[in-house]
Amino acid sequence: MADFGMDITKQNNNLYRNLIAYRKAVVIYDLTYHFCDRFIAIGDRTKDQMIQAARSGKQNIVEGKAASLTSAETHLKLLGVARSSFQELLEDYIDYLRTRNLRIWETNSKEVEAMRELGLKHRDSKFFLEIAETRNDEVIANMAIVLLYQEDVLLRKHIEKQISRFVSEGGFRESLTKARIEEKKKK
Repeated sequence: MADFGMDITKQNNNLYRNLIAYRKAVVIYDLTYHFCDRFIAIGDRTKDQMIQAARSGKQNIVEGKAASLTSAETHLKLLGVARSSFQELLEDYIDYLRTRNLRIWETNSKEVEAMRELGLKHRDSKFFLEIAETRNDEVIANMAIVLLYQEDVLLRKHIEKQISRFVSEGGFRESLTKARIEEKKKK
């Protein structure tokens, strides 16, 4: 007898684990956890808020992809929630730098360009955490900001693609209705 629960779990894991947006979300979560652990005091509410925003972004991608099997609407809503969570986190990093009079990298600076390249080439937390071990709070916060901008572009494109797919192919209900009509025609 087959273990259908295990098959479904494997299928759901494959739905999101290979998404670039998910892999970048993991990097953002891990980098944020590291940043907060090193630079934000225990008991500071910002620490919990930042970690929760990073976690929420990542987890909503997972939940949205799982929901995509039966509901395009839920999938899109959860991707929107993920994007919003990452926007909140982005604002927290900017606030951290601003309130401490630390430099926010200019959009076209050499640091941003270098970080963009790293963000495009590397998709595993270990790489970024090794860099973060030897960097100060200003650099790590700016690294996270660049990654968050990249994540926003990925999620926005993914949402647009899903909307386009829904418009052209319909959703789960439409597919069921079409299958039901085809089945009736056979009988």
